[in-house]
Amino acid sequence: MSLKFDSITFQSQKFTSFALPLMPRLSSSKFCMASKAPCSGTKDEVENHKKRFMPRQKVHVEVKHTMPPQKIEIFKSLEEWAENNLLIHLKPVEKCWQPQDFLPDPTSSDEFDEQFKELRERTKEIPDDYFVVLVGDMITEEALPTYQSFLNSLDGVRDETCASLASWAIWTRAWTAEENRHGDLLNKYLYLSGRVDMRQIEKTIQYLIGSGMDFRTENNPYLGFIYTSFQERATFISHGNTAKLAKDHGDTKLAQICGTIASDEKRHETAYTRIVEKLFEIDPDGAILAFADMMRKKITMPAQFIYDGLDDNLFHHFSAVAQRLGVYTAKDYADILELLVEKWKVKELCGLSADGRKAQDYVCGLPPKIRRLEERAQERAKQAPSIPFSWIFDRKVKL
Repeated sequence: MSLKFDSITFQSQKFTSFALPLMPRLSSSKFCMASKAPCSGTKDEVENHKKRFMPRQKVHVEVKHTMPPQKIEIFKSLEEWAENNLLIHLKPVEKCWQPQDFLPDPTSSDEFDEQFKELRERTKEIPDDYFVVLVGDMITEEALPTYQSFLNSLDGVRDETCASLASWAIWTRAWTAEENRHGDLLNKYLYLSGRVDMRQIEKTIQYLIGSGMDFRTENNPYLGFIYTSFQERATFISHGNTAKLAKDHGDTKLAQICGTIASDEKRHETAYTRIVEKLFEIDPDGAILAFADMMRKKITMPAQFIYDGLDDNLFHHFSAVAQRLGVYTAKDYADILELLVEKWKVKELCGLSADGRKAQDYVCGLPPKIRRLEERAQERAKQAPSIPFSWIFDRKVKL
């Protein structure tokens, strides 16, 4: 299939760094996709067929397109606002770090050998439980296709053509491109370390992307951007804590890597929280109802359906290790909620409907309840067993 190229440029005096490069145009209109799927069979046969691609998983009843048309118009009216207030949180590609900046140089055999040996020496004494958490974080980053699909499911802001010049669409693609470097870098570093079973990790990535994610945001950008605001803060905390632990274990290069990724997540958090801040400004009742709705559903981490072909409870096991090491905890969840309540001035909201006031009370009263649950979880964790993780060649780690 031959490729031809057309030139498309995003004309903006403020954001010339987002000019689009030459884009490929497929000259052939014929696409062929082969698939085999069972046309009939017992329920068990169908379930076994599905499990070849993803684990059994609980997905909530689908609720779709809950945002009324007048609220879709809000996002269309915010197009210029998004250009001026959202795209500024992206970095021009030429000013971005790239994974190779942190990895051994493959162009020089002598330098590569020396840098490779240094990397192996640094990672040699890092404990297994740290690698479980780092691998889990990396796999979560590698499921980026799911997150871009999620953003493009949101009514009023989706990229309708996959090359739209609307500000919302530019944000989604450029955000995805920035995030793509995170998984690339961690994946290569883990590969070079020799401490992990890369084939099991690669299987887990394939399973996770194939499984998708049950965001429960109903194609509603109010819910979607509350989710991303929370989630970007959570990943900032998680990568920041893996950076601290890497430094404690003597790998300053890995600490730098995790810290650099955390810095990206912080910048993205700022962008997403500004969107919701704007929604609270123009539609406080709708925003607080959405905030309460997402908190009732609970913000589930993107690795919810993580699976390695062996452990049906891998997400809970990985999360337990992260909790024990202090990488991401129930306390962090409560802290994030308190931070967003303060940032969006939820307690100061006035003129709300009766339902809006109930939602306000619910959200503001939630952090203490979460903290009490965390205390109980810490007590239970003291009796947690050690279990094998396939990512580290089935060596056992305490949960």
